[in-house]
Amino acid sequence: MRRFTTSLLLAASLVLPAVARADVAQEDKDFINEAAQGGMAEVKLGELAKTKAENAAVKSFGERMVTDHTKVNDQLKTLATKKSVTLPTDLASEDQKLYDDLSKKSGAEFDKAYMDAMVKDHDKDVAAFEKVEKSTKDKDLKSFIKKTLPTLKTHDKMAHADSDKLTKKM
Repeated sequence: MRRFTTSLLLAASLVLPAVARADVAQEDKDFINEAAQGGMAEVKLGELAKTKAENAAVKSFGERMVTDHTKVNDQLKTLATKKSVTLPTDLASEDQKLYDDLSKKSGAEFDKAYMDAMVKDHDKDVAAFEKVEKSTKDKDLKSFIKKTLPTLKTHDKMAHADSDKLTKKM
């Protein structure tokens, strides 16, 4: 009987962590992973902008992306750890392609291409965060989104404004 009880406890200890992880909806896991990849891309692209941008506003925007997204990435890592979600360690293939394309550009050509990408990316990110904020049942994820969304909206406005300024200069 003692052996059976010990075996049962061992089996429960192996199964319960898996059950706890199952509490996170697949859509939420997908969102967390996409947000992590997007955040990594923002930092890497921001680093590139800090070194390759010609326009001071574009350089400043890149610096802001590195600062803000590093902070958000750290918050997302904490959430992922709490939810037992394994985050990706590499950029998504489309983000790597964008990085590779941008790294071949310089000066005004880089500035315009980078800001166009930031407008497109932040428009998409704001829409995705708003959608998941409405659909998720996970209170921790909802809280993360509520904290992060204002920053993303600010980035989106900045990206549009900087992109518009660059377009007027050309």
